[in-house]
Amino acid sequence: MVGPRRLLRLTRIQLVMLRNGVDDVVLAAPIFRPLRFLVIFMPWRWVRRKVPRGVRVRRALEELGPIFVKLGQILSTRQDLLPADVARELARLQDRVPPFPHEDARRIVERTYGCPIQDVFAHFEDTPIASASIAQVHGAQLHDGSEVVVKVVRPGIPAVIRRDLDLLHTAAALAERYVPDARRLHPVDVIREFEKNLYDELDLMREAANASQLRRNFENSELLYVPAVYWRYTGRNVMVMERVHGLPISDIEALKAHGIDLKKLAERGTEIFFTQVFRDSFFHADMHPGNIFVDPTRPTEPRYIAIDFGIMGSLAPTDHHYLAGNFMAFFNRDYRRVAELHVESGWVPAGTRVEEFEAAIRTVCEPAFARPLHEISFAQLLLRLFQTGRRFNMEVQPQLVLLQKTLLNIEGLGRNLYPDLDLWTTAKPFLERWMREELGPAAALRNIRKQLPEWGDKLPELPNRIDRGLDDLASMRAELHRHCQEMEQLRREVDRGNRRVYAAIAGAALIIAAVLSHTGEGTPEAWADVPPATWGLGGLGLMALVLALPWRR
Repeated sequence: MVGPRRLLRLTRIQLVMLRNGVDDVVLAAPIFRPLRFLVIFMPWRWVRRKVPRGVRVRRALEELGPIFVKLGQILSTRQDLLPADVARELARLQDRVPPFPHEDARRIVERTYGCPIQDVFAHFEDTPIASASIAQVHGAQLHDGSEVVVKVVRPGIPAVIRRDLDLLHTAAALAERYVPDARRLHPVDVIREFEKNLYDELDLMREAANASQLRRNFENSELLYVPAVYWRYTGRNVMVMERVHGLPISDIEALKAHGIDLKKLAERGTEIFFTQVFRDSFFHADMHPGNIFVDPTRPTEPRYIAIDFGIMGSLAPTDHHYLAGNFMAFFNRDYRRVAELHVESGWVPAGTRVEEFEAAIRTVCEPAFARPLHEISFAQLLLRLFQTGRRFNMEVQPQLVLLQKTLLNIEGLGRNLYPDLDLWTTAKPFLERWMREELGPAAALRNIRKQLPEWGDKLPELPNRIDRGLDDLASMRAELHRHCQEMEQLRREVDRGNRRVYAAIAGAALIIAAVLSHTGEGTPEAWADVPPATWGLGGLGLMALVLALPWRR
């Protein structure tokens, strides 16, 4: 039921969309096709719009608030489903929202710690360093002199999230019900996953745990530095981390001014991505330019600095192997294997004709391979493959959406740093090495070492387990023998029953035949004239009926 508050929110959404001229995008949906004639009654449609529709969509989402900004960021990763101009513009959404008052930030911090803010921090900066849709960040100094940043969740944001998610769930359910093409995309599941990610971002304890895990994965690494978490001062609404200083990854002029090796920086970004995905199965899934910095003190051996760990992705071992197999098949131009892997993994229906799917994949990939490698956009190639997959009813893989988004971000950052970046050449050796390590003898030995403690615990019980197993096997054989005897007895009973039925049928048939063969009127004189053959038929029938009686076993 649509209550007054929801109705008011829906009305405001409609007004924002109309004010920003997004009505043509709405009317493009199949569900609204019967209403397209209404455009003749819209005066603002009588003149040609000068602002591109992608810009209009982005502005509308920014005006509608943080939840719609986040949704736009997720949608920007589905460039295989959106018009290219709209997807490109949505990718520019960077959570640029006005900061909330510093008095609110101080109040939230004090409520979290249960004491005045000066008891915790020697200095707290009122002007925020950054302000995003879910939280904002302030600089501070601990009493021991440590420079830190304090991340504070926006006041009232949980209620805003609940209100808008309610509307998004309703819209997704309607789309899944009335728009046939939307069902394949599972909009209800997408919004449910979106909701999970949002609530995960609200819990700064979870983000702190993500940061600690990523820092552990790259401890003493030459590729990536992750700031330390101050757990003593971290709660659900407040998180305190080490303050780091670096050059924004998007400031190319500053990077050049510091002598940063841009080619090596771009290649290391690719290596970081594949290391996170395939080695650790735990990757930073929000790698837009605002969250990535470069250490200026290492120009010849550049190192990345990552912040904002609210959105992290992970993959199951099966996804690992399918992805690695797909990547290697692409690199080796083995389109048949790509098609087979899609069917084996369930990404396309089991009844898909592999030959047809292989031909479609070849049509997409061959033109790309005809170009110089540094001109090939691997992310864009994947997008075209997703578009091809739609023709074969390829379903959206929720576990791969974040991976796709991250790959797009990584390649975009790398090409911005070094336009001639060859993602293929950088990635192929890493994947070959990973597959050797995961599928070769070293992987088998590693798995054995991992299982040794468990085997050591079970080894003393092994004789008793074997003895019990042998006893159970003997019992099972005896039970099986008994069941076989019972089945044989039942089979014999069924055979005897069948023979009695056959005898009864035959006897009754003979008696009926004898009666029908006698045409007399039933007098003694008539019965005296019955031929002996008739009496013989009747006698045989009577004998058969007697033999069919159930007393005979």
